[in-house]
Amino acid sequence: MSTVREVSEGRQVQGVDEEIVYTLTTTNWGSDPSSPSVVVKDLSAASADVTSTVTSGDASASGDVVTLPTIKSLTQDHIYRVEVKFTCSGSVYEAYFLIDAEL
Repeated sequence: MSTVREVSEGRQVQGVDEEIVYTLTTTNWGSDPSSPSVVVKDLSAASADVTSTVTSGDASASGDVVTLPTIKSLTQDHIYRVEVKFTCSGSVYEAYFLIDAEL
């Protein structure tokens, strides 16, 4: 079981006009995740919760993969923290990654 919460792919770069569906393989934490949820915080705006304005859809899980909602409508030069919470074998985990929004 991993104690590292940041995803191994690290910081991502996303254009402000892009709409991306990210996935997270949970094998570093456990198998067969359930109850996935996503929160997006704008670190450039006092860590404001912007989930409702920068995501579309819901998180889902299949096998060992959590599929995040579409991330879109980011603000140029802002940094976002994407937190992915899920349950594996009765334990609740929260992995995260950062997105740099660019033109």
